[in-house]
Amino acid sequence: MQKYTKIIVLAVALSLAYLNSYAQGCVAIRQFSGVGTTTGQVGGQSAGDWNLALNYRYFKSFRHFSGTEEHPHRVEQGTEVINKSHFVDLAVNYSFTDRFFGSVILPFVYHDRSSMYEHGGNPPNGLGERHHTYARGIADLRLSANYWLISPAKAQHGNVSVGLGIKLPTGAYGAEGKFYNQGPDRNIDRIAVLDQSIQPGDGGVGATLDVQGFYMLSHNVVLSGSLFYLANPQATNGTVRRGGNPETPEFDEFSVPDQYAVRIGASYMTPLPGVSIYGGGRMECLTASDLFGSSEGYRRPGYVISVEPGITYSKGDFAALLSVPIAVERNRTKNYTDKIRGSHGDAAFADYMINVGLAWRIPKKATEVFNSL
Repeated sequence: MQKYTKIIVLAVALSLAYLNSYAQGCVAIRQFSGVGTTTGQVGGQSAGDWNLALNYRYFKSFRHFSGTEEHPHRVEQGTEVINKSHFVDLAVNYSFTDRFFGSVILPFVYHDRSSMYEHGGNPPNGLGERHHTYARGIADLRLSANYWLISPAKAQHGNVSVGLGIKLPTGAYGAEGKFYNQGPDRNIDRIAVLDQSIQPGDGGVGATLDVQGFYMLSHNVVLSGSLFYLANPQATNGTVRRGGNPETPEFDEFSVPDQYAVRIGASYMTPLPGVSIYGGGRMECLTASDLFGSSEGYRRPGYVISVEPGITYSKGDFAALLSVPIAVERNRTKNYTDKIRGSHGDAAFADYMINVGLAWRIPKKATEVFNSL
């Protein structure tokens, strides 16, 4: 029983660790380590333990939606906007007690965005030339404090942790790039602000709440779930979008929006040593209205509902995870400007995401041995 419990807790904790990419595509204004649950404690938790985790994610957004209605003609005509986004998160956890632990998540991003409309216009009225813009670097850092409601020593069948944290604006939120075929004669190359969807940061200080838990149904089946909410009370960050009017910040400055995600599923420990499979669903949302403060400014709100198959392998204090959330519903909701002007903008979404994670638990006794050398 103890062996199965340790493996399942490890698998669930690592699965819970990587709810970090939200609203795949233009809806997401950045990667954003700030969105997602904290990395779980691998193999249980004891005072003095360290947990290190490395997570990589990738998606390609290209399908345009207004509401839940897709615009397939964009792909058919070759005028779709394509974002290829890579995210790497480094997470460090330290257990102050058996129930209380802190987390630091440092994210890095690389975005490649290609379009026609930004570089002379879509045909037939534009030049029809596709060009690329890029953004890379550190995204927004997150710090959090988390507490298991039940002592891990007594939580053989289930537990819930609650965490509060802060998201800091360490990522660039006014990054610039080169745009081609600009000007009235479309013969000028200009440096201008990049699209909001590939900015590494949002420019605001946010508060985070995350709840994660699991419950063992049997020796080899466990339910798990998590909820994360980022509250960004700041309205806008002062960066005016390309082509926007600085005299109307309520419409044209980049908004600093709230985001949330919900994830629920089940893991099954297979007969193969250390191997478990996961199946579940998740919803990721960039909100149209903020919980606190104004919702003014420019944002592309919306949500993605996905089914998520995954597999986890664990051995000792190491674990590895692969999951591929597949979108089943995408909805670009109305933003502040849409509601005022009676319009409904669009956004590009991905079909799926690739998510790979590695985690390593360093027990206190190992740290003590190292310090004694």
